[in-house]
Amino acid sequence: MPITNEVLSAIAARRSCRSYKPEQITKEELAAVTAAGTWAPTGMNRQSPVIVAVQDKATRDTLAALNAAILRAGAPGVDRGGDTFYGAPTVCVVLVDKSVHTCVEDGSLVLGNMMLAASSIGLGSCWVHRARETFETPEGKALLQAWGLDPEKYIGVGNCILGYPAETPAPKPRKADYVVEV
Repeated sequence: MPITNEVLSAIAARRSCRSYKPEQITKEELAAVTAAGTWAPTGMNRQSPVIVAVQDKATRDTLAALNAAILRAGAPGVDRGGDTFYGAPTVCVVLVDKSVHTCVEDGSLVLGNMMLAASSIGLGSCWVHRARETFETPEGKALLQAWGLDPEKYIGVGNCILGYPAETPAPKPRKADYVVEV
């Protein structure tokens, strides 16, 4: 009989959500998700990540436009209707101190914790790439400065979009050779 518990069930239930209701999540829900991110393990407990929680629509839309421009530049002809954040009203940008040798791994674990926490409280989430490229642009560097972060110190790892799911995708089967036992 397989072992199961609340954590393992939450992990199995999480899905990437690509369709959101327009209503903003609550401050309490956002706080729960970001707190989970802060408890992610980091190399030597250096805590290199920073989470920028964006609920301001104008800033969210600026981030979405920058992300879409980078996507179009890297994949000409690809257009997702302009909103690479799929209508999610909240974006948590995970940035890391690039001087820490485990920074990308640290930021990735933060994103994973946040997505699991979101799922466990009924929110949809998805990791949206191109954060690194976003904050290498002059516009992205200006945002970092506006947020009080040194653009020469931090690089983007990913965007965790959050909101109330408009649909819940069914789970896809796991591949047969996912685990190799030796």
